[in-house]
Amino acid sequence: MAEGTLAALPRDEPDTAGIFETTVAGERLLLYPERGAFIPRLHTAVVADLHWGKAATFRAANVPIPTGTTASDLARLTRFVRRTRARRLVVLGDLIHARAGRQPGTLAALQAWRDEHVALEIVLVRGNHDAHAGDPPASMRIECVDGPWPLGPFTCEHEPEPRPGAYVLAGHLHPSVTIGGRARQRERLCCFAFGPSVGVLPAFASFTGGGAYERGDEDRIFAIAEDEVIAVR
Repeated sequence: MAEGTLAALPRDEPDTAGIFETTVAGERLLLYPERGAFIPRLHTAVVADLHWGKAATFRAANVPIPTGTTASDLARLTRFVRRTRARRLVVLGDLIHARAGRQPGTLAALQAWRDEHVALEIVLVRGNHDAHAGDPPASMRIECVDGPWPLGPFTCEHEPEPRPGAYVLAGHLHPSVTIGGRARQRERLCCFAFGPSVGVLPAFASFTGGGAYERGDEDRIFAIAEDEVIAVR
């Protein structure tokens, strides 16, 4: 199948509506508008920067933040893992935003989600926020590791630092790209960014700012436009 085509896949393949298919480090990779990537050969879904409890952290500091972001993000995560039929979920750092975000209501919602996906293996490659927030509760059954962590042809990290002889998958930067349109319209969209030796996933969390990605000459950018992933040439 040519890169970027959305032809019908066999019945044992994941749901591919709105995805962009590409090849990275010789591995088939499906990019989903839910802000995650899927590696079919390894039955593995990959996300970055969930920042669970970030809104609760702000509210704990008396900053008036609307409720509902955790429930919305968990619903999107459910949709993503169900669409991919993933057996394993790898989180590229920053699972919990801060210690102040470990509020009883937030932890209860996360535990309920985990209990609904008990068969799903989850691996957290710790990031800078995890160092301060601490590992998730043991009851969530999440394997917590430090990077670099091997995954097929990839090396999983939180921060996108090149490693000799390896292709790094990372998060941390919250990449976004500005798309221009007619009538001087400009829209800032979350994106996937793949360079020659490092690939950066978008922040999964909805309540987080997008970073301006400094595109290299050889980088490939894939923007998330509502329910579709598109290549930005």
